[in-house]
Amino acid sequence: MNGDSPDFDGIARAYRWMEYATLGPLLERTRECHLAQLQGCSRALILGDGDGRFTARLLANAPKVRVQAVDLSRVMLRLLEARCVEFGERLQTHRADGRWFEPGEPPDLVVTHFFLDCLTQAEVDALVARQGSLLRPNALWVVSEFRIPDGVLHWPAWVYVRSLYFAFRVLTGLRTARLPDHAAAFERCGFGLVAVQRRMFGMLTAEVWRAGLGAGK
Repeated sequence: MNGDSPDFDGIARAYRWMEYATLGPLLERTRECHLAQLQGCSRALILGDGDGRFTARLLANAPKVRVQAVDLSRVMLRLLEARCVEFGERLQTHRADGRWFEPGEPPDLVVTHFFLDCLTQAEVDALVARQGSLLRPNALWVVSEFRIPDGVLHWPAWVYVRSLYFAFRVLTGLRTARLPDHAAAFERCGFGLVAVQRRMFGMLTAEVWRAGLGAGK
């Protein structure tokens, strides 16, 4: 494991309630808003789902999908496994750094919910390029992230996002301090945006990107 990786073990069991206490069900609804589009997927790579709430919903709603779930936190993985025990061999978990993990068979779905915002721009660029080269044709990549909208909410959103980064630096040792431009990384690697929903006055974005639709391919 790399020494620059944050440690989420200490907040893993409380994370769900911390999330509900600050934003209620907003983050969970953001993660799940594109579930209906994923029912035909067969092999999913999920990076950093934390306690596994999305993984469980995906397995329940896409009966043919097999999931590889990757997380650095032992405690998060235990929570994920406990939540998904009914799905048996359809789930494989890996304690690994999602920045460098490579799946065995090519997936047709990658999921990163509130994961890319833990990375630097260079790390996001490298991750999208690496995983993009391993995907099946027309594979989907689902992203949920915070964003800083234009207009009157720009500075309040900037302050709010910086406060989140400060809190996670204190709680987990996270070193990243600004949101990367994940859209630019996807576009450079030939992905096209096929669906997007915005919540919390544009401060939350839920996106579906498809490989092979952009100019980069």
